[in-house]
Amino acid sequence: MTALQDTTAPVRDTHAPVRDTHAPVRDEGEAAPAAASERAARLEAALGDPLDPDNPHGHLALLRADEARDAPAATEALLAEAGLGAEFVPCDLGGRLTDLEELARVLRPLFRRDLALGYGFGITSLFAACAVWTAGDEPQRRALAAHLLDGGRVTIVHREVAHANAILRNEVEAEPGPDGGWVLNGHKDTVINAHRAEAFVVYARTAREEGPRSHSVLLLGPQPPASGEVRRLGRVEMPGMRGAHFSGLEFADVAAGPEALVGEAGEGVSLALRSFQISHCLIPGVVLAGVDSVLRQAVRAAVENRPDKRPARRWHKVLAGVFADLLACDSMAVTGLRAMSLLPEDSYLLAAAVKYTMPDLLREDLEELATVLGARGYDRGPLHGGFQKLVRDLPVAGLGHAGTAVCQAVLVPQLPALARTAWFRTPEPPAQLFEPGAPLPPFDHRRLAHCGTDDLLTATLVGAAGRLAKRRRGYADGSPHATLARLAQAFVAELRVLRARCAALSAPAGGTGFDAQACALADRYALVLAAAAVLGMWEGQAGTGSFLEEPAWAVLALSRIARRLGAVVPDLPPSVVGSVLGEVLERCRQGRSLDLYGTALAG
Repeated sequence: MTALQDTTAPVRDTHAPVRDTHAPVRDEGEAAPAAASERAARLEAALGDPLDPDNPHGHLALLRADEARDAPAATEALLAEAGLGAEFVPCDLGGRLTDLEELARVLRPLFRRDLALGYGFGITSLFAACAVWTAGDEPQRRALAAHLLDGGRVTIVHREVAHANAILRNEVEAEPGPDGGWVLNGHKDTVINAHRAEAFVVYARTAREEGPRSHSVLLLGPQPPASGEVRRLGRVEMPGMRGAHFSGLEFADVAAGPEALVGEAGEGVSLALRSFQISHCLIPGVVLAGVDSVLRQAVRAAVENRPDKRPARRWHKVLAGVFADLLACDSMAVTGLRAMSLLPEDSYLLAAAVKYTMPDLLREDLEELATVLGARGYDRGPLHGGFQKLVRDLPVAGLGHAGTAVCQAVLVPQLPALARTAWFRTPEPPAQLFEPGAPLPPFDHRRLAHCGTDDLLTATLVGAAGRLAKRRRGYADGSPHATLARLAQAFVAELRVLRARCAALSAPAGGTGFDAQACALADRYALVLAAAAVLGMWEGQAGTGSFLEEPAWAVLALSRIARRLGAVVPDLPPSVVGSVLGEVLERCRQGRSLDLYGTALAG
C-alpha cells in the first residue's frame, strides 16, 4: 500500500484518528441541534469584536494573516473546537445540517470577517461532500460523515471547463482497472486544501467522447490508495483569498476500487448539475455578509466627525441604495436556499439565477461604497482594511467569470422552453418560500433535480403585481405603495417582452444555445427573478411589524434593478430614501446585521 505523497514540506496532522466507517446516526430520543439563530449567535460571540485590535479573531489579526498568506491558526483552532465540520454533515448522519438557510445563517459570522477563512476551514468540504450526500451509497455517506465529524477535510477535484479559471483547468482521467475498479491519472493546477485534505471527491473523465456521460464521480480516501500516488504539489499564490491554501494535485496510477464510484458511471455531469445548486445559492448567501461589513465601514466613515451622526446628503442615496441591494440579494439567496427544502425538484433554475445575478450586484455595490470610503478604502488597519481584501477575494470565491459562465450554461438553454410553457402559466409557490427563519421540511440532497418545467419566481412576480394592482386604487398617487405597484407592473411588462423574444430563439449549430442575443436575454431574465424575489419577500413580511413590512426598501431595491434593465423608473417618493437610510443608520448604531434577519453582532 502506497501512502499519499507530498512533494512540499510535511504538514502537521492536526486531526484526530478517523473512527470506523459508521457515522453516528442520531437516535429518536437524542436532542436535535440548537436553532440556527442560536448557533450563529454563539459563533458570533466566540469570534468577538472584530474591531478590537487585541482580538485574535478580529479584523486586524485576520488582515495580518492575509498579508502573510497564512491561515489564522487561532481562529481555525476555535472553529475546530466549536465542531464547525458538523454543520456540513446531514442530521441523519450525526451532523447538524437540516436545511441550507440555517447553514447560511451559521456561517455568516465567519464570512462577515474573512471569506478565505470560511472557504479554507470548511465550506469547501461541504461542496465536495454534496456529491456523496446526493448520490452516494450508505457506506460512502457514513464513512465521509465520520471523517468530517472527526475534524477531517475533503476537497473537490473539478472537471475541466473551457475558458474557465485556474481552478477549473486540467482534469483527471479514470480508466477501468482490475476487479471493476479504476486507475486515475492526471493533474489539477489549483485545488483548495489539497495539502491537508485526506479525502478527495474527483470528477474524473471516464469516456473519451464529449457529452453528458463523459465524467464520473469517485470518492478517494481517507485511507491511502492500494497502489499509485496522490502527489501534493507546490502552493499556487492566488490574487485573492490569500490565507486559503491552493496547490497542485497529481494522480499517478492511483488505484480505486469499485466502491469508490459515487452514483453510476457517466453520471458526473448530471451529478454536478444537481449538487452544485447548493453552492450556487450558498456562496452568494454567505459572501453577502462580507459586503455587510463593508457597508458598515462606509457608514462609519460617512458619519465620522459629523455632530449629528448623520452622513452628508451626497451619501444618502449611496448608503440607502446599497442597503436595499443587500436586502434584494438576501431575498434572492434565502428564497433559493429555502426552495431546496420546500421544492427541490424545481429549485434548479432559481439556484443558477442567484449565482448569475448576485455577483454583479455585489461588485457594483463595492464600487459605490468605494466613493464613500475614499482614501480610507486603501487603509490596512482594522477599521477599513477589509475593503480591499474583499475586492480581491470575491473573484477567487467563485464570483468571477467562471462562476457566471457555469450558471449561464444552465439558464440559456432553458429560455425557449420557459417562454413557451412556463411563464404566465406556472402556479405560485407556497408562501413559506418567503418567510425567513420559518420551519422547513428536512433538506434531502437526494431530491435535487437538474431539470424542471416550472418557474417559481416568475409566478410570484405575476401574482404579486396583480395583487398590488387591485389595491392600487386605495393608495395615494406618489405614495410608496402606489410606486411599488407601478414598478411591479413594469417587471411584468419586461417578462412579456422576454417571453416573445425567448420563444423565438433557436439553438445555433451544435445546439449550444450560446449566441449573444440569448446571453443578453439571460441577463435580463435573471434580473426579473431578482425583482420577483424582492416582491415575494416583501409580501412575506406582512403582519410582522418590522421595517421589512414597509414598502420603502422594496421600492428602492426594485428601482435599482429596473435601472439596470434600462427600464423607465417612476420618481420615488421623498420618504423612500430617508426611510431606508434611517434603518441602516439605526442598525449600525445598535450593532445589528444589514440583512433580512437584523441579528445582533459582537462589538
